[in-house]
Formats: sequence, structure tokens, C-alpha cells
Amino acid sequence: MGPGTELNGPVIKPGHDQGAYAVRCEWGPVGAALVPADIAVVVDVLSFTTTVTVAVGRGIAVLPYRWRDESARAYAASRDALLAVGRLEAREQAGQVSLSPAAMAAVSGVERIVLPSPNGSTITRALAGTGARVVAGSLRNASAVAAYLAPLVRDGATCVVVPAGERWPDGTLRPCVEDLWGAGAILAGLLERGVSDLSPEARAAAHARAGARLPGDLHDCAGGRELAAAGFGDDVVVAAELDASDVVPVLTGEAFVDAG
Repeated sequence: MGPGTELNGPVIKPGHDQGAYAVRCEWGPVGAALVPADIAVVVDVLSFTTTVTVAVGRGIAVLPYRWRDESARAYAASRDALLAVGRLEAREQAGQVSLSPAAMAAVSGVERIVLPSPNGSTITRALAGTGARVVAGSLRNASAVAAYLAPLVRDGATCVVVPAGERWPDGTLRPCVEDLWGAGAILAGLLERGVSDLSPEARAAAHARAGARLPGDLHDCAGGRELAAAGFGDDVVVAAELDASDVVPVLTGEAFVDAG
């Protein structure tokens, strides 16, 4: 391949932006930055986008933020919003709201919540400044997201689906299979609705979803086992409920709200 093209500093080689296709798929924050599209669907199954879907389904506006720190407290206070805490902290302090989708399903009396996470939420914040329409996708709302996207793509919009991934201890990206399945479920839904202009990367994700045995594989994969070992197996149960929700969270201003 020939020389790369500079894009805000990093160099992307020809073809790597998947620009020959209307529907694209690429991993993590760097992939989200270097594979632009009109619409970006962030997929963080365990657990950011699953929790967003649950919260928005309960009428709660979700404001994404970077990993929780002192600036997150100030941000939440300035937006008259509740700041979510970590799962372990919430378990130790009754009444706290956390990233746990199972716990979010029981939250009431909250209108706005700041939901930090190092992966899905961080990617969302970065995408918010690009002009892309940002959507939160998961296994729970895969069909609803595909139904939302299909007419937009048929009308000429481009779309990138971004499996968020996790982090290895050294900070490098760990592509995780649950996010691949979530992205693949949305992409398979587009194929079912007659959207055929998918990149090979996007079609590969759809094939990966077809090969998954859910919900069992979600419980048995590394991320599912990690949460179960920490005492949060219920979060995996909620995340594995394929098409349990018709909510399509779209970032509107600073908050995810239902597109419907």
C-alpha cells in the first residue's frame, strides 16, 4: 500500500478508513477516530451501552464522561445530574447508582445521570466533538438500532459501528468478544433489512454474532466470568437479553435520550 494520509496527527493508510463502504466497523477509541462516518454506534456490552439502554428506557437522560474523577463531580454538579459510582462502591454504600445495568433497572426518581466509563463512555465523549450522530448499541437493543439505522443508510448516510473493547493491564486495547457480538448483532440486523454495502470488517462482525451461542457464551466469555467472579453475574444476565429493549439512545447535546 502507498503512503498514509494524516488525520489529526495519526497516519491512516489508504483503505483503512473503510471509506469505500457505507457501513463500517472498527475497534476502540483509535478506530472511532480514524474511521469517520455520519453515524457512529458505540457498543460496550459489559457494560456502558447496556446500562445506557436500561437507563434511557426508564426515562433517565445519561451524560457520558471520562473515567470517574474530581472533574466528573464538578461536571455532574454543573449539569444538575447525579454522578454514578463504581460497582463495588455502590455495593458498599446503599442508595448509590453505578455502571451496573442490573442495578440501573431498579433506579427511580432520577432524571439525569453522569455515567463515566474508561471505554464506551470515553469513546462517546470523543465522538461527540466530531459532528457524528452517536448511538448507544448493545445486545439488548440490537434490532431496534438496526431498524433506526437502515432507512438513514438507504438515504445516503454512512455509519461506523465501534466495538469499544477493554484494556489490558498495560493500557493497550483488548478486543473483547462480547462487544464483537453486540456490533455483529446490529450489523446482521442491517443485512436483514436490505442494507448490503457493508465493509468486510462489518460483515465479519455479523458472522461472529451468527456463530455465538447466546446467552451461554456471554456468561462463559472472559468478561462474563470476570463480572460473575466479582459478584455481578446479574449484569451479565441483563446484558445477554437479546432485543429486550426497543430504546435507541442517541446523544442529543450532552445526553443520551431515546430517538423515539
